[in-house]
Amino acid sequence: MSDTHAQTVRFVRDTMLPEQAPPATAVGVIGWLRANLFSGWFNSILTIIALGFIYLVLSIVVPWLVSPTWDAASLTECRGILKEMGSEGHFGGACWGVIRDRWVQLLFGFYPSHLYWRPILALVLLAVALAPVLFGEHVPKRLIWFSAIYPFIMPWLLWGGSVWTPIMVAAGLAVGYVAYRLIAVTGGTLLALVAGVVAAMVWWLFLLGPVSGGFDSIIPLGLEGVESRDFGGFMLSLTIGIVAIAISLPLGIVLALGRQSDLLILKSICVGFIEFIRGVPLITLLFVASTLLNIFMPPGTNFDIILRVIIMATLFASAYMAEVIRGGLAALPRGQYEGADSLGLNYWQAQRLIIMPQALKISIPGIVSTFIGLFKDTTLVSIIGLLDPLGLSTAIRADSAWNGIVWELYGFIALLFFICCFSMSRYSMYLERKLRTGHR
Repeated sequence: MSDTHAQTVRFVRDTMLPEQAPPATAVGVIGWLRANLFSGWFNSILTIIALGFIYLVLSIVVPWLVSPTWDAASLTECRGILKEMGSEGHFGGACWGVIRDRWVQLLFGFYPSHLYWRPILALVLLAVALAPVLFGEHVPKRLIWFSAIYPFIMPWLLWGGSVWTPIMVAAGLAVGYVAYRLIAVTGGTLLALVAGVVAAMVWWLFLLGPVSGGFDSIIPLGLEGVESRDFGGFMLSLTIGIVAIAISLPLGIVLALGRQSDLLILKSICVGFIEFIRGVPLITLLFVASTLLNIFMPPGTNFDIILRVIIMATLFASAYMAEVIRGGLAALPRGQYEGADSLGLNYWQAQRLIIMPQALKISIPGIVSTFIGLFKDTTLVSIIGLLDPLGLSTAIRADSAWNGIVWELYGFIALLFFICCFSMSRYSMYLERKLRTGHR
């Protein structure tokens, strides 16, 4: 080959080939099926077996779920309807008549029917109060004031009584704050904090009743009272769970900080409390709240059973919450603490502005898991005589009309708890994405 010919031959293409559509078997639904379900002979066999198993399960579950027994007034009528359809046996069909007949009781227990508007209003106001806390950037910031007063509105709506009682309870916080500010001027922060707590406790234990009674005698305003024994159903589980969740988080933060404190007495108290609570089953604490606690109370003391259960559930959750938050604090690099010191921040400023926000972001999965576990553990109150949904299901099955009903009641209760727990887990994932807590 001559040199001239070698210089005229091109080895690099100077034009692009026209684009071609990908093969139909590599894109779309068919491509996804080939790549994920039928990528080889072994995966193809597993896919066919799985599809057969799913078909077998659905062929049993779907007819059971769509059973036309909503109008039945007893289990006998359900069986008669199913027999006419030719669907007899244990898996012939569900008896949904029990849900139609008792769903209100499963939700509200024995709460007076003419007062159902009060728990419904409390639930609606709860959504309003949580909006600035959970979705602060999407709602008006002024709603945070309503979030602050909602803890005093909710018990008044549910239990009723004089309107002056929640007002005086809120006044106790103001008394404690005033005492804190007065002592902080001349004494240390710790002494001022102790004085504020003591002042608030004195107000709540000794002055709240006489003061609220005096105002009520002058201006009687209130709602019809409801006894705690009338509480029940899913409303009871929500009440215990929401209050315990709301209080256990700040209490867990305090316990976690106390466990890492350099003050020996404070650290010993926090460690002892956390280890003791974590070493005792929740059901034991509930038994203590329902029976043994009355032994140590002064004669004639009327300590509400639901309040006792809420206190024990809160203490139980706060101990686990403290360990979750302590893990978040331990995960922070030492440089964060040193950076706070270099800025001249004191202990509380460093915790509020630098340390605790990062620790809480790291601990979001553990915090939400603790919340979900606590909410599910509210079903244990049925063991001490409170009629939560599980306790009511036992009472419903004792009725001769519904004796033998199991799956329908438990399925309905499981659906209620699943909706709440699934919502919490979805919000946890949303919050993690929003704060970018994961590794990128």
